[in-house]
Amino acid sequence: MTLSFTRTLLSAAITGAFALTTLGAAADLSSRYTDDDGDMIADVPSDESQWVDPDTLVFAYTPVEDPAVYAEVWADFLEHLSEATGKEVQFFPVQSNAAQQEALRAGRLHIAGFNTGGLPVAVNCGGFRPFAMMAADDGSFGYEMEIITYPDSGIASVEDLEGRQLAFTSETSNSGFRAPSALLRSEYGMEAGEDFETAFSGSHDNSILGVVNQDYDAAAIANSVAKRMLARGVVNEGDFDVIYTSETFPTTGYGLAHNLKPELAQQIQDAFFSYDWEGTPLAAEFENSGEAQFIPITYADHWSVIRTIADANNVTYDCD
Repeated sequence: MTLSFTRTLLSAAITGAFALTTLGAAADLSSRYTDDDGDMIADVPSDESQWVDPDTLVFAYTPVEDPAVYAEVWADFLEHLSEATGKEVQFFPVQSNAAQQEALRAGRLHIAGFNTGGLPVAVNCGGFRPFAMMAADDGSFGYEMEIITYPDSGIASVEDLEGRQLAFTSETSNSGFRAPSALLRSEYGMEAGEDFETAFSGSHDNSILGVVNQDYDAAAIANSVAKRMLARGVVNEGDFDVIYTSETFPTTGYGLAHNLKPELAQQIQDAFFSYDWEGTPLAAEFENSGEAQFIPITYADHWSVIRTIADANNVTYDCD
């Protein structure tokens, strides 16, 4: 990976565009849910008959190229979660963002990590209640959106994307679609399908491998995924070049279905924050992107910039 590029923050132009939207936008929850306390996420049902207390808890991590790898990465944590709750815990290897969202809405998914852009969909359409995020030992967190290309592609800057193909991951992804779309439109006056061709790979892993194999001219990715792939030797230094790096965004958010029995929900949350990372497969995998603990989050605060990007892209949540 070539590192001789200029680190770029979201420009004044795109920041100005974002400023026209409301950072503290009102919750856009499906009519299936209530938000009486104003925290922008679904309330736990007040009617105890609506609480769910399953014998087996189902956990899903955000879609990746090879879910089997992450089943092993998460195995020790899920054992800890099982001991903390007294429940069996099953890893659900989702193949797409859509499948993960549907499983949540259908009540088949109880605990999950949703990617940055998909988390607002899960909150508004699936009643997801996020409470944690991975962070470094010092509490710092997040990742950057990068636009990458393969060496000698003839693309040395964002402007060079004109007439070429740029791969996105999925339409719900922040770094894989929404942030680069807003950036290209606001700062460079470039529209997908007009100034450049598009493709949807399904995941950041697929986008990175697609660029390395020259299936795509360029791709918008989360650099945390690239760092982990480099550390595992899936790709190598020099396989791709970075032509743009954004400001820092929050990473995958972890949370619960809104209707879990409150006692069980609290046990699950406590398990996240009591987990000892040292020497675990989770630590070995995520130290590659600088993460070493779970920290508490709120949707209202930590996802403010993501809601702003969604507003800049005129995103709405037609859940019902």
